[in-house]
Amino acid sequence: MSQITAPRHPLTAPPQRSLTMSFASNALMPLLVGDHDRHLARIEQRLSVRLACKGNRISITGADDSVSVAEAALAALYRQLERGEMIDGPKVDAVLRLMDTGAEPRLPLSDLPAIRTRKGAVGPRSQGQAGYMECLTRHEMVFALGPAGTGKTYLAVAQAVAMLTEGKVERIVLSRPAVEAGERLGFLPGDMKEKVDPYLRPLYDALNDLLPGDTLARRMASGEIEIAPLAFMRGRTLSHAFVILDEAQNTTPMQMKMFLTRMGEGTRMVITGDLTQIDLPPNTRSGLADALETLEGIQGIGVMRFSNADVVRHPLVGRIVDAYDRRYAAVTEHAREQKLA
Repeated sequence: MSQITAPRHPLTAPPQRSLTMSFASNALMPLLVGDHDRHLARIEQRLSVRLACKGNRISITGADDSVSVAEAALAALYRQLERGEMIDGPKVDAVLRLMDTGAEPRLPLSDLPAIRTRKGAVGPRSQGQAGYMECLTRHEMVFALGPAGTGKTYLAVAQAVAMLTEGKVERIVLSRPAVEAGERLGFLPGDMKEKVDPYLRPLYDALNDLLPGDTLARRMASGEIEIAPLAFMRGRTLSHAFVILDEAQNTTPMQMKMFLTRMGEGTRMVITGDLTQIDLPPNTRSGLADALETLEGIQGIGVMRFSNADVVRHPLVGRIVDAYDRRYAAVTEHAREQKLA
């Protein structure tokens, strides 16, 4: 027996539309669509639209809002190619993330900030990163909080490198508390530098990505760039410097106060951390949490909080962070119910 299906009410489906975009340069089209149309496939998957490329034209079909976002994203990517920039999968994701209709405030791509280093411009890859970059230019002290992969440390180091090369600061000081992430590494061989370098490796990685190797080596040898564990900050006054404290959730309140009071004339400070990844001994209060409760709202101090939507590493990282957050919320709620029972 055949089954009769009632027609779907037209109001249950979003309005559909199609449009065709034309681009001036045929030579740039292979770069825009990617090998085997992989950039187009990325946009289709993210926005649930259909894209078809023929010559220098791309047709877009889908829900009205999604078509508008796809059109704007393709136009923005094409402008990057016209400026001589290369695009890849992460850049496609970045443009889509920035133009997400659910993000507020929504900034035109032409108005987004950029940090310019000798290796090129570093632009935001999420609305949160755009706000963070603006915060870095406006405030002398910035606290940046959020999950792994949101660019908290990388963008702070990029801003520090840009200000150093422009002569706006005389040196960069990068620091981290030497706290083991849930492991006991025991005795580490070597001199003091060799002992603490493993804890500071993420800072070296960011610098290597932003400065040519010979320039970095020269500036480190001259003391213009210094990487040191937090314990080495005591008793110092840091003037005309860009100072970054990474993994600040692993400081104690006394360590945090000591660090913040190192600030001298002409200095900027950025403190980054993730309050969900505290590696301090049990029942030890985080200096980052304590500082936020004490200092938030004071003039001259900016606070930027990233969300899971700002994770710009592999897309799977964002899903992993979401999964852990959901599980933590469920466990917390269960514990609360048990306590009330």
